[in-house]
Amino acid sequence: MLAETICSAVSAAGLGIAAITAYRKRFLAATRIAAYSLVPVGLVLTGVIDWLTDVVFKPAVWLGFGLLALAWLLFMLTRAVERRGGRTREERKAAKAAPGDGAVAQAASSRPLTSGGATAAGTRDGSRKKSGQGTGDDFSDIEAILKKHGL
Repeated sequence: MLAETICSAVSAAGLGIAAITAYRKRFLAATRIAAYSLVPVGLVLTGVIDWLTDVVFKPAVWLGFGLLALAWLLFMLTRAVERRGGRTREERKAAKAAPGDGAVAQAASSRPLTSGGATAAGTRDGSRKKSGQGTGDDFSDIEAILKKHGL
């Protein structure tokens, strides 16, 4: 009952201000003030004010909002962990079971490298690299890409 009285008083005051504004020949502003003034009465008549007062003054409702906030926080936390590269237990098991990439990486890392950057067995085509060639050729393609993009 108190909320309805307050909303009615606010609306009446707003309509009074709108009337004064219209008297001063500012009709657009007066219309806008009148529109804002009618909102509290409309909320009272639709029952929104009763619903809001029930929500504000019940501790169980606040507990519910707290649980919803906790659930949202947990969802966001799990999404952040997923984006950082966190895997589920099933994904880790599947990665260990699949010999595709892991076997290639182990075979590549087991071969020793020479000072020129090529493996001891040779380059990809099987020929050995000359010892006179340094690591400058290794970065020429990277330099070309950087120059192409103006960096």
